[in-house]
Amino acid sequence: QVHLVESGGGSVQVGGSLRLSCAASGYNHNIFCMAWLRQGPGKEREVVARISPSGGVTRYADSVKGRFTISRDNAKRAVYLQMSSLKSEDTAMYYCARRESAYGTSCPATLDEYTYWGQGTQVTVSS
Repeated sequence: QVHLVESGGGSVQVGGSLRLSCAASGYNHNIFCMAWLRQGPGKEREVVARISPSGGVTRYADSVKGRFTISRDNAKRAVYLQMSSLKSEDTAMYYCARRESAYGTSCPATLDEYTYWGQGTQVTVSS
């Protein structure tokens, strides 16, 4: 059974930083693309960052490019999202997500491709 648990969210001021963590279990973690999704108040859920199974390929939404860094440690079955230069518009519930199908280094940006996600961790950025 796929189980994803996010942690590390909180309240931070504009310009601050946070590091989110995701602990994965219940499947062979190192053969799946992973992603961080977010859903802000009144907004649709979106894919903000994704990473290939080996960690060698990463992609970002334009809104976070240059500010967020996704990484993974397959030995620890973990995925991380380092967020810096945070803006008020980054306020959202952040979810760790796993792609439905295994393998592939070109991890999709399509939300429907990620069919497993955790309970989320709230990030609030205030001025």
